[in-house]
Amino acid sequence: MQTTTASPRLGGVWTDTPTGAAPPLLHAVRLWASVCLALFLAFWLELDNPFWAGTSAAVVCQPQLGASLRKGWFRMVGTVLGATTVVVLTACFPQDRIAFLGVLALWGGVCAFAATGSRNFVSYAASLAGYTAVIIAAENLGATGGASPDIFMLAVTRASEICIGIVCAGVVLAGTDLGGAQRRLAGALADLVVEIAGRFTRMLGLAEQLLPDTQAERRELARRVLALDPMIDEALGESSHLRYQSLLLQTAVFGLFRALVGWHGVATRLSRLPEAERREAGTILRIIPPELQSAGNPGSSERWIADPMPLRSGCEGAVRTLLALPAETPSLRLLADESAKVLVGILDVLDGVALLVDAPYRAFAGHRGLRLSVPDWIPALVNAGRASLAISMVELIWVATGWPDGAFAILIAAIVLLLLSPKGDLAPAGALAVTIGVTASIICAATIKFAVLPSLQSFPALCLALGLFLIPAGFSVARWRTPASMAVLSTMTSSFMSLVSPTNQMTYDTAQFYNVAVAVFVGCGVAVLSFQLLPPLSTALRTRRLLALTLRDLRRFATASLLPRLEDWESRVYGRLAALPSEAEPLQHARLLAALSVGRAIINLRHAAPLLRLMTEFNTALEALAQGNSAVAIARLHQLDQRIASNPDTPEPSIALRARSRILVITEAVAEHASYFDARAIA
Repeated sequence: MQTTTASPRLGGVWTDTPTGAAPPLLHAVRLWASVCLALFLAFWLELDNPFWAGTSAAVVCQPQLGASLRKGWFRMVGTVLGATTVVVLTACFPQDRIAFLGVLALWGGVCAFAATGSRNFVSYAASLAGYTAVIIAAENLGATGGASPDIFMLAVTRASEICIGIVCAGVVLAGTDLGGAQRRLAGALADLVVEIAGRFTRMLGLAEQLLPDTQAERRELARRVLALDPMIDEALGESSHLRYQSLLLQTAVFGLFRALVGWHGVATRLSRLPEAERREAGTILRIIPPELQSAGNPGSSERWIADPMPLRSGCEGAVRTLLALPAETPSLRLLADESAKVLVGILDVLDGVALLVDAPYRAFAGHRGLRLSVPDWIPALVNAGRASLAISMVELIWVATGWPDGAFAILIAAIVLLLLSPKGDLAPAGALAVTIGVTASIICAATIKFAVLPSLQSFPALCLALGLFLIPAGFSVARWRTPASMAVLSTMTSSFMSLVSPTNQMTYDTAQFYNVAVAVFVGCGVAVLSFQLLPPLSTALRTRRLLALTLRDLRRFATASLLPRLEDWESRVYGRLAALPSEAEPLQHARLLAALSVGRAIINLRHAAPLLRLMTEFNTALEALAQGNSAVAIARLHQLDQRIASNPDTPEPSIALRARSRILVITEAVAEHASYFDARAIA
């Protein structure tokens, strides 16, 4: 029998067609069914523009059930907010078209600001609130602007059409997909915690012979932890029970970060010890549960998912042993405390896994979950200014020329700007990809509308004609999920229905169609031009700002009378680590982690200093650190350490030793990154 060899490029796509092509094909059929169901209901209710229902169904329908339901919910929220806003604006400026259009552009800027400062589907809802207001306003304004008293009914109609599409997509997906986001999230959490535990214990085992460099491993794991955020949103979309316990899932993510930071602290301390003194790593390793030491073995994550509770009990006992370990040196105390932090993080993750797999017993964490704060407000302000100026520019063109389709150009510009602004560096390329996708959609829509639909009379025939585009497009969206292809294909899918514009009484006006096409190109062109004239902040500038903002915050609370919560400080720095560009150098990552460690140590010492009656000396050292004088701060901290060590009458010996270990963290981090801690902190 003659055998053939598939090309490497095509092999991964087509050789596994029976299994690999089934999910994309199922998504394509769901997309088509959702759009057809939405159109049927809109036609039956005799709505003015039923294509908005079909467009909403196409936008909301995602390959994953949880993502579709979650996106649909936030799309409803954004739609209602945008519709309410445009009604209020009309009531405030009933006769003043310039003020109305100006405030409408300002609202677009506000939504761009909110979308940039938010995450995932909340960001999407903020963007939608902006361009929903433009959708309703554009259809209710005359050739040169000016609001109409019919705005309220139009807002209700458009919101109803959009919500019909959302509900139809949700019904189709819920009826054809049993969901799997909860199990996928449990697997992702288990895989991450297994890798962290396995690599951490491996480092401890090799420390006495040859300490491995684990910095690159920790960075890659941190990137994967940040990628869990959309997976959590998908799981929340599938289960109301998970939404009620969402704090526990946030705490699990917090636990992964905590384990990575603890691992970083242990690795840093071991790297500064002479080889002869690294035997302390063996002391720590002997306390780690055997299940964690064998985490690198095949099948570990499956066993942890099947029954996470026994492992949790072992970790709890190891944490208690590490915290009570009778350490003779600050170095060993530091290693024990940081290793306990790794295990506490693993405990938090196991609680999240137990929730996801419905374990019979769960120990609910008592502390607050990780909530990443906005790392820097300047990108949000830049995006807000860009959106307001670009929308205003298209409005001026519309008012000055009296172009009948100028309102649609405003809408396209608003959609592209609001959806892409939160993408940062990817926004300019994304705008070009959207333009390419819209061009392809115009060609396909023109073909369907003028070559196929005129010969069809019934609704089933209309559905079959729409399937000629929607099924291949839906298959492609689910199959090829690279960023560039997703941008082009998603744009084609979401814009197709509004270009075909199916209504109860179809009209085939080619001049009107091509006028709309010109408006689409103008709107996309303005968006592309705005990203070129006012580009996102450069990678180097964003990195410098994130470092400077972190140093500024550290200096402020070092001498402040009111300390932040430890979780608040960690969340703030984790948010900046998440926002750090991928092009940032390892040294810049290390500096943020150093600031995180110094901040944690300061908070701990500020609580311990009154018990040791050393508050004045400690504040003096922190004042030097806040003034950017690291040499003086290190000298004063060394003096404080010697005073604690030489005091035989210390009321709390364990607290004193732990305080000395925190002083060690601060002095070593500041000495290693002295140029950073002495720099100007004004961003």
